[in-house]
Amino acid sequence: MTLWGLMLVSGVLTFAIRYSFIAAEGHYQPPPWFALLLPFVPVAALTALTAPELLLVGGALDVGAGNVRLWAGLIAIAVAAIWRSTLLTIGSGFLALFLLQRL
Repeated sequence: MTLWGLMLVSGVLTFAIRYSFIAAEGHYQPPPWFALLLPFVPVAALTALTAPELLLVGGALDVGAGNVRLWAGLIAIAVAAIWRSTLLTIGSGFLALFLLQRL
């Protein structure tokens, strides 16, 4: 398969998956337990993306004091909990990582 063919098939599949949710609107009612758990999906997805970057150094688990990414992440989490600002959280995490790497 050529690169263009692969891109076309990927685009059609992506469109079909997204369109299926739009087309099912009003025709499908999820069970109450499913709707109750939906607000937790973004938190779980973000945790799954960030936890390995904070906890793994060189492929090995590192939760010690020398893991600067973990410390920067904890600072960013604290800033997010206190001020609830996305931009401030990202900025403080980057700044903390930068400063901790220089120490």
